[in-house]
Amino acid sequence: MKLLTPAAWHDYELIDTGGFEKLERFGQYLLRRPEPQALWQKSLPETQWETLCHAHFTRQSMAAGANNPNGNEYGHWHLKPDMPQQWWVSYHYKKMHLKMRLGLTAFKHVGIFPEQADNWNYIYDAVLQQPQQQPHRVLNLFAYTGGASLAAKAAGADVTHIDSVKQVISWSRENMEASGLNGIRWVVEDALKFTEKETRRNSQYSGIILDPPAYGRGPDGEKWLLEKQIDYLLHLCSRLLLPNGFLVLNLYSLGLSALILENLCRRHFPNARQPEFGELYTTDRSDTKLPLGIYLRFAPEKNN
Repeated sequence: MKLLTPAAWHDYELIDTGGFEKLERFGQYLLRRPEPQALWQKSLPETQWETLCHAHFTRQSMAAGANNPNGNEYGHWHLKPDMPQQWWVSYHYKKMHLKMRLGLTAFKHVGIFPEQADNWNYIYDAVLQQPQQQPHRVLNLFAYTGGASLAAKAAGADVTHIDSVKQVISWSRENMEASGLNGIRWVVEDALKFTEKETRRNSQYSGIILDPPAYGRGPDGEKWLLEKQIDYLLHLCSRLLLPNGFLVLNLYSLGLSALILENLCRRHFPNARQPEFGELYTTDRSDTKLPLGIYLRFAPEKNN
C-alpha cells in the first residue's frame, strides 16, 4: 500500500481544508469548493477564507436538484470582480510541458484533478520505457479534459481519448493545441461500449488509462455503475493490453478500499510487474493530508 501525492505543481496549491470544504490555488486564483472528506476543522479562520478566495462554489438545495444524472454536485459559483470564467495553468515534468484551460463549471469541477499529476509523470515515463520497436498505442477511457492523454502524447504515444461528453472532448482538444501537441484521436462514445468493440476487433494497446466515475451516462443513455461493471471492464482491458504494457486506474468513490484494486489486479493482470496500489492525497499548508481517491498502476521495466 502506497500513498501518492504530486510534488511538482507550481500552478496548484492546496491552501487549507476543513468543514467539508477546501481552499485551493490554481495559478493566481484561489477557489473555495465543497470537499466531503474534509471532516476536520479548518486551520485558517473563516474570515481569511472569505478574504482569500476569488470564487466560491455553493451547492443548490436537494429540492432544486442537487445532483445531475451523472452524480456530480450541481450548484453555483460566486465570483469576485477580478475573477475570470476561464484561465490557463501549466504543468512541467522533464521534457513534458502541458498547458490546460480551467473553467468554472456548474458541477464544481474546473477542468483538472491536480492530484493526478504524479500519474501523468508515471504515464510519460512508462511510454518512454517501452521497447522502441513497438508502436506505442495508449487508450484513455473516461478521459475528461485529457491531462493523461497529453502526458502519453508528449512521450510520443498514439493516443485514443474516449469520453461521452462532446463538450469535454472540445476542451481536451484546446488543451492539446495549447500544449503544442497534435494527433490525438478523439472518440465521443460510452467507454464500456467502445472497449467491447475493441475487444471484438482484437485491438492491442501498450497502455490503458481508466478514470471511471461512481456512476454515469453514455452519449446514448448507457448506464455506468462502477461497483457492478468495473470487474467486467478490467476483464476486457486485460484482453486489450499487451504483455509488456502499462495500466493506470483511478477510483474516486467514497468508501472503496485500495485492497479492492489489488484483488482486481491479481485476478485480471496476474503477470503485472510490481503493481502499485494505494491512496492519492494532497497536503495543505498546515500539513493536513486530504485523501482524494485510490489508484492502481503498473508499467514495464526500464530499458537497459
